Amino acid sequence: MQTLRIKTPSADGAGDDAERARPGPGRDLSPLLAGAATAVGAIGALLALADADSPLRGPCTLFFLLAAPAVAIGAALRGLDPFGRVLTALAGSVVLDMLVAQGMLAVHRWSVRGGVVAVTALSVLLLLLVLGREKFRSRKTAQE
Repeated sequence: MQTLRIKTPSADGAGDDAERARPGPGRDLSPLLAGAATAVGAIGALLALADADSPLRGPCTLFFLLAAPAVAIGAALRGLDPFGRVLTALAGSVVLDMLVAQGMLAVHRWSVRGGVVAVTALSVLLLLLVLGREKFRSRKTAQE
């Protein structure tokens, strides 16, 4: 069994904390990038569900189909280092997409809308399970 080590900030304030405290432009772009990624994914899902005839439909839908399960899987892997977490989440996202496509083809019910809905439902279910597990753990530690 593998032991996961969580990195704690150093006592002298060096490292990431010193970089985040620096004033000026570009100090913390992660919320902005997360918001942009969410917008692109939502646009892709809406274009696919609405069957819109847009040149952005393919790339945005592909981004959604890769990002939605990757976020849910990444939330479940909080103990891993960032590179391993991203790599595992993307690989799991591709596997989930392929399993949905294979299942839909096996029952002869393939459609783009159905695929987007199925991937969305599975991603939301996985994310809710992760959030429920964290809530259960916090209640359990509060009772002890």
